[in-house]
Amino acid sequence: MSVKRDYYDVLGVSRNADEAQIKKAYRKLAKKYHPDTNAGNAEAEQKFKEVTEAYDVLGNKEKRKLYDQFGHAAFDQTAGAGAGYGSAGAGSGGPGGGFWRTYSSGGPDGGYQEYHFEGGNMDDIFGDIFGDIFNHGSGSGGAGRSSRSGAYRGTGGFGSGFGGSGFGGGGFPQKGSDVHADVTVGFDEAAFGCDKVIRLQDPSGRGGVQSLQVHIPAGIDTGKSIRLKGKGMPGANGGEAGDLFLKVTVAPKPGYERKGNDVYTTVSIPYTTAVFGGEAVVSTLYGNVVCKIREGTQSGTKIRLRGKGIVSMKNPSVRGDQYVTVQISVPQHLSPEARQKLREYEAVCEGRAQTA
Repeated sequence: MSVKRDYYDVLGVSRNADEAQIKKAYRKLAKKYHPDTNAGNAEAEQKFKEVTEAYDVLGNKEKRKLYDQFGHAAFDQTAGAGAGYGSAGAGSGGPGGGFWRTYSSGGPDGGYQEYHFEGGNMDDIFGDIFGDIFNHGSGSGGAGRSSRSGAYRGTGGFGSGFGGSGFGGGGFPQKGSDVHADVTVGFDEAAFGCDKVIRLQDPSGRGGVQSLQVHIPAGIDTGKSIRLKGKGMPGANGGEAGDLFLKVTVAPKPGYERKGNDVYTTVSIPYTTAVFGGEAVVSTLYGNVVCKIREGTQSGTKIRLRGKGIVSMKNPSVRGDQYVTVQISVPQHLSPEARQKLREYEAVCEGRAQTA
């Protein structure tokens, strides 16, 4: 079993970093390792989960206070009383204060456990570390507190109190796991955005199928993910549910190629239009447009249609361009008269070449 890294080391901040420094460090790392920019990179995905877990604790004042006091044991559901809080040692309750544990009626494996405090005001100690959690402890889970005796008796102990028993039987809330799934959308759906109903297997593992209405933002591209908050695995002990991340694949559209926010297409024009110039009808995502063809246009010439590409997800007022490659259509069937005229044209061209 791998050992969890220190959350401060994960975010690369000092233990006395303020909230702004912690948030800045998290945003930088989350952007670096986000699944949207690291498709298929399992190591980056693990890093993303690690920094998110670290920020979930250090970005919360109460959780950070517990972590600074007791480390990972504060959130370990499997930790025993000694592992959870015994490591704090003397002095953890404030200047001159500390606590220790004794067992009664059967020792560590049975009976109740007593946690004795000395030094300082006990209400201040509990109020500082646990807030209202302790005050609501008596009344469920078989735990109770003597008002001034300096001892807390319970069947669970401090470590298990955060995992599911003790402190009134309520565990420390934990967010559910995120769920990842794939979704395919049409080329036009991705270009213009839409609302789409998808059917997915229930992530809770109950075997059911759930229907979700998903908003596809305009401009989304293959490899990007859509986050549905609270649609992942349910949380534990009253914690919020995880999120559902839908990885998008955009289906191809015949005749269209997308590169970023730009679109690439082709148009075929008659040989005579290429020679003499004229007009050509070009299809775009926004309808047909008429383009002017210059005299003597060569095959492979590109025409730029400004603003006929894909909208930017970052700025809806910005759109890419469409680049149209001109292809000259060579006639395959000529009438005798047309063939004769082309022969005459050929002869003229050869004569000019010889006199040049």
